[in-house]
Amino acid sequence: MADSIPLYPVRKNSKRIPLYHSAKLSRYSEDDSSNLDEMPLMMSEEGFENEESDYQALPRTRLNRRPRGLGWFLMGGWRMLCGSCCDCLARTCWRKKELKARSVWLGCPEKCEEKHPRNAIKNQKYNFITFVPGVLYQQFKFFLNLYFLVVALSQFVPSMSIGYLYTYWAPLVFVLSVTMVREAVDEVRRFQRDKEMNGQLYEKLTVRGKVQVKSSDIQVGDMIIVEKNQRIPADMIFLRTSEKNGSCFIRTDQLDGETDWKLKIAVVCTQRLAAVGDLFSIRAFVHAQKPQLDIHSFEGNFTREDSDPQIHESLNIENTLWASTVVASGTVIGLVIYTGKETRSVLNTSSAKNKVGLLDLELNRLTKALFLAQVVLAFVMVALQGFVGQWFRNLCRFIVLFSSIIPISLRVNLDMGKTAYAWMIMKDENIPGTVVRTSTIPEELGRLVYLLTDKTGTLTQNEMIFKRLHLGTVSYGTDTMDEIQSHIIQSYAQVALVRWTDSVGLTLVNRDLASLQLRTPSGQTLTFHILQIFPFTSESKRMGIIVREEATGDITFYMKGADVAMATIVQYNDWLDEECGNMAREGLRTLVVAKKSLSEEQYQDFESRYSQAKLSVHDRSLKVAAVVESLERELELLCLTGVEDQLQADVRPTLELLRNAGIKIWMLTGDKLETATCIAKSSHLVSRSQDIHVFKPVSSRGEAHLELNAFRRKHDCVLVISGDSLEVCLRYYEHEFVELACQCPAVVCCRCSPTQKAQIVTLLKQHTSNRTCAIGDGGNDVSMIQAADCGIGIEGKEGKQASLAADFSITQFKHIGRLLMVHGRNSYKRSAALGQFVMHRGMIISAMQAVFSSIFYFASIPLYQGFLTVGYSTLYTMFPVFSLVLDQDVQPEMALLYPELYKDLTKGRSLSFKTFLIWVFISIYQGGVLMYGALVLFESEFLHVVAISFTALILTELLMVALTVRTWHWLMVLAQGLSLLFYVCSLFFLNEYFDLPFITTWVFVWKVLAITLLSCLPLYIIKYLKRKFSPPSYSKLSS
Repeated sequence: MADSIPLYPVRKNSKRIPLYHSAKLSRYSEDDSSNLDEMPLMMSEEGFENEESDYQALPRTRLNRRPRGLGWFLMGGWRMLCGSCCDCLARTCWRKKELKARSVWLGCPEKCEEKHPRNAIKNQKYNFITFVPGVLYQQFKFFLNLYFLVVALSQFVPSMSIGYLYTYWAPLVFVLSVTMVREAVDEVRRFQRDKEMNGQLYEKLTVRGKVQVKSSDIQVGDMIIVEKNQRIPADMIFLRTSEKNGSCFIRTDQLDGETDWKLKIAVVCTQRLAAVGDLFSIRAFVHAQKPQLDIHSFEGNFTREDSDPQIHESLNIENTLWASTVVASGTVIGLVIYTGKETRSVLNTSSAKNKVGLLDLELNRLTKALFLAQVVLAFVMVALQGFVGQWFRNLCRFIVLFSSIIPISLRVNLDMGKTAYAWMIMKDENIPGTVVRTSTIPEELGRLVYLLTDKTGTLTQNEMIFKRLHLGTVSYGTDTMDEIQSHIIQSYAQVALVRWTDSVGLTLVNRDLASLQLRTPSGQTLTFHILQIFPFTSESKRMGIIVREEATGDITFYMKGADVAMATIVQYNDWLDEECGNMAREGLRTLVVAKKSLSEEQYQDFESRYSQAKLSVHDRSLKVAAVVESLERELELLCLTGVEDQLQADVRPTLELLRNAGIKIWMLTGDKLETATCIAKSSHLVSRSQDIHVFKPVSSRGEAHLELNAFRRKHDCVLVISGDSLEVCLRYYEHEFVELACQCPAVVCCRCSPTQKAQIVTLLKQHTSNRTCAIGDGGNDVSMIQAADCGIGIEGKEGKQASLAADFSITQFKHIGRLLMVHGRNSYKRSAALGQFVMHRGMIISAMQAVFSSIFYFASIPLYQGFLTVGYSTLYTMFPVFSLVLDQDVQPEMALLYPELYKDLTKGRSLSFKTFLIWVFISIYQGGVLMYGALVLFESEFLHVVAISFTALILTELLMVALTVRTWHWLMVLAQGLSLLFYVCSLFFLNEYFDLPFITTWVFVWKVLAITLLSCLPLYIIKYLKRKFSPPSYSKLSS
């Protein structure tokens, strides 16, 4: 594969990076790894049999050095320096307050040693003073608006004044007014939402009883009562609850996007108090860590000083009630520890990165090219004058005179078009529930080359169905459940963590914080007391529980987790690895269950060390993990379970549709290699004609070097690689690996972390010029979705976090086909046509102005003044031009039936310098014909030139819209008719510009029609001949 690509190792910096050690023998030892910098990857298999001296020496690694000097400064270095200075000044002037740990006394806000932020929610961008300056800055930082501002300001200089002031200021003020009104509406809505949230009333406990307090007035140290279904106003420690078991459930979907309820446990010391009022009779405080970003962890201590001995109780995430969550059961009392900007929800709220579409970047480049053409044209005019007199002033006047070559309405038309596309997507009945959260990039859906997708919940349903149970000596499937019942009776203690036992006779009768009861198939009820619970974490990939059986007093430690996490802590066995591989090849997700019997002495020793570790203020998590790990040794392997995660509806045809459209699909998953490979095959991510190349595990530069050599000889194969091997390859051979992987029709990355997912997206964006799309359904996909050019979230069983963070939200994976093939195509095609036509509208009138000035001795006087200039780009042509957002070249059914049409979109042929130059030539031709024709046909009065040429210009624009349209819509016809009617009616009121007796004669009519016909008929003939002899691909299908 791509034998022409030499592979060079990447060296990020001058320091040596320590290499991973491997148990396997590598061709290159660690001492020889430095020589790999000068070794190419082998081009043929024979090279592996040769000595190392047969390698040809190649240049050293390419180093990324930043250029310095005058050239670097002029080409953008000044901007970097200015930015660095501004950042440094901002850091100096607005230093953030250092966050510190704190001790909070119960019900005593006055004892707080430091001032804490108000508990007020503020989502507004501006205030009353900064609104106008802020909005103006956001608008004028773009080249287009700043350009028009400079042109409009130049009209206050008498020597630069051309025409009426309102012809320059009216369009600019209109554009800014529309933007300000939109921003003002958004600001008012944000203010009203903030006011509603800040004004919510809560009950606050005081020595005198309960008092009402607004959410914004809550302080650190307050004890707040929160009722069921009420929002928690600040970060609090859970002190008491009305529930007898001392626990409650909260809903966290507005915090982390997860829909499942979270169990929270009250502080034992305060929950045991006889009455609520006793909270003020004790002397106690909470020591809390400094405010953190992590919403899934907390370290703190509860201390009661007035008891003998003092009571110390460790606090963790289970004892917290974070702001923006909702109480789902009971009534709770919490001690406020963080408010306002220091709460977890606010700390994790970041302004989303503004994504700019590729089409916008292309139009921005074309706009700069137009500005350059405008300056060149003005310079030519001055040169033809002979640089006489104050030629520099004349140059500026000509620049202003040709300012219409860059249309101010371009940005407005495109933004309105994007809004229309978003509305069409959300109203499409074939993809119900679709939400457009970022309306600025709908065209990106039509330019995608890489689709990076999660597996669980995205390609699959995330509904686990039990399929297999392996006990070491015997394996059971869904057809042998009756045999399992007898096994359960004999070994009932094994079932504490088996989720499917109810269907085979073992029922969970009762479960609370302290105990659980099970009913066996024989009717016997077993009671277990829960001593310790070790929750699941993404780092450990396992969870455990210690229980004591009431009847026998036996203490047992049970643990379940992923095979990679459990394989190292269970006793030696000869079947676990083999059976995990067998189940994975069947597409099953595996779970290992193990146990360990503990004596009373062993448990007491463990509990003592565990309690001491939980009270640690520093490095608590590390100390707790170390104590738990001391228990996780030589566990008895109980069983291996396999569950199936079925594919979503129509995943196979959707993936085949995307593959036929030329989109390369990368599946990024945390599952094991065998499971990922099986799902890739069953979902038809891998076609029947394609081979699979499994990238062998590598841990050093030498191994990666050899494995990349083996990979480069493969052709048209799907790459399967693990996250560990990927990390090694990217460390030493980043550029080369990405180049080789990009040539694969599909890539599967298994054992992939959320950070690696985002890293892969970033690499594809950096190493290719193609657009990327990421799709996922869980919180672990958010970083990948936000890193991609276009992020799509699925509302799945893991919650709405991915959906809320995405640019587009869908309900099923199959909807992505129509979203890309139909709406992506239409959005891109329409915006490309709309943008170029708006530029044509400005170029044609500039061409007419250039012809007019050159004929009249290069005079810098405007051809059209006053209302004609404003009306041309608004009332007379705005509706027909904007109606192009309804055009479509292919019917939706045809676009889905022939996804190969999508490949043309990724090449960007609808908007390129080639198409732009075609429109430039059309504008020059039509502008010349209209102006020369009017000058030839006018009769002695200049007023007739204006009437004839302007009327012909309006008719030409309407006919050009008709020429551009590929599929007519009734609104297009209505727009054409209304615009023509507006113009005809205005002729009778614009006596300043038109001679009424002349424009009502047949002479005026035939002259206008003749010029219009001459400007448009050749273009219609060329279009007809092109469609007949060189039709586009979509027209062939339509015919």
